[in-house]
Amino acid sequence: MDTEIKQRPVIQMGAVESSQITAIGHDAETNTLAIQFPSKSGSGSVYHYQNVTADQFAAFKNAESIGSHFGKNIKPFADRFPYVKVG
Repeated sequence: MDTEIKQRPVIQMGAVESSQITAIGHDAETNTLAIQFPSKSGSGSVYHYQNVTADQFAAFKNAESIGSHFGKNIKPFADRFPYVKVG
């Protein structure tokens, strides 16, 4: 059994213009994407997605629709981009 506790990176996030996503950030050292989703009761949930390269993050950040890009290129591929709720 693996008892090692892995620390999650602290990722600076920036607000984005999207009805589905509030803020995004990326840690190039660990290839971790951070996404904050909106909530009706204040700050929304934050998730970390693994295996997202700097190039993939750039494409996501610069997409015409961030929510659509997420829905087509990241969300359906949980096996490639495993995620965990961090906040």
